Amino acid sequence: MVVNPEDGQPFTEPAAWNLIAELLEGGEPMECVELAQPLGKTGYVLLPSLGGRKVYIKFQLGGGKIIGRSFHYSRVA
Repeated sequence: MVVNPEDGQPFTEPAAWNLIAELLEGGEPMECVELAQPLGKTGYVLLPSLGGRKVYIKFQLGGGKIIGRSFHYSRVA
């Protein structure tokens, strides 16, 4: 569970997608990664700092839509 620093509450799904859109529109660095599931597909990772902690965000593109894969605090400092 990632806490939204704007209101101190857990991110809702719509708020998480809004954050992702803001990060991408703002030029947040993004890394391409090869996914294990489904094998060989491409995923995209954002690792922004939010409320003093890194948040790991991973998504993929498929079927004409964006598919959320991960949204949690990073395990790496």
